[in-house]
Amino acid sequence: MSKIYYAGDWAVLTGPVFAETPFYYSHKGLEIFNYGVWLKEALESDGRHQVESVSAWDFYKLAPGAYEAILEQYPVLVFSDVDAKLFQLAPGFFDRQKFGTRVLTFPDRIRLTLEAVEKGTSAMFLGGWYSFTGEMGKGGWGRTPLRRLLPVECLEYEDLVESTEGFTAEVTPEGEAAFAGIDFRTFPPILGYNRTRPLDGCPVLLRVRETGDPLLAVRAYGRGCVLAYTSDPAPHWGCNFVFWEHYRKFWLACLELVHPPVG
Repeated sequence: MSKIYYAGDWAVLTGPVFAETPFYYSHKGLEIFNYGVWLKEALESDGRHQVESVSAWDFYKLAPGAYEAILEQYPVLVFSDVDAKLFQLAPGFFDRQKFGTRVLTFPDRIRLTLEAVEKGTSAMFLGGWYSFTGEMGKGGWGRTPLRRLLPVECLEYEDLVESTEGFTAEVTPEGEAAFAGIDFRTFPPILGYNRTRPLDGCPVLLRVRETGDPLLAVRAYGRGCVLAYTSDPAPHWGCNFVFWEHYRKFWLACLELVHPPVG
């Protein structure tokens, strides 16, 4: 059974917030949402894959050495709504008790990711407000060496393209074989995506019908393979998408593109 490490698509909701005096505010509620449950179930639906779904904050808090162990155990990585700072910072940088007691450096998770893919690890980078360039540049992937992995080029400014009317997917000639048997005429409206530019040598397999922007692209990187899907595999952009009749088949096809079955 192939193991998949999936970071992102969790959220915490606090509130509502009540102000009953000018001096105090009360949070009356807390909920934790795992929006990654749909993608996890889709990737596990053929019985050949096991997905470890973790929140962005758990990925951020990994102790030195823990990510290296993950890269040794998991041949497939999935990052969705995981901004670049979660790769580049570590909780120890903000522990003032350590200031001056030692030289503070930590293993570079971006370097480790690039090296793992170059050696044969597969990776999928998925869209959202904190993916690619993201809202107000908060995704930040393009300003880091992650851009070397991506099969699309990130913009230098906020890349969110959103509409309450939604967007649909169109298969390119290069994508017809990969998604044979999936009827994209039934593809439900997605409410947004991250605008990117295509890259030479990286085939765009799906594009946004209304704009022509890349929706899904792939590339080889060393002995590994990388896929970018520029919309959200989960709500909110994907609040219709996750209920699509071909949702599971679509993601299994994506997984096969970067991690073909052996034998």
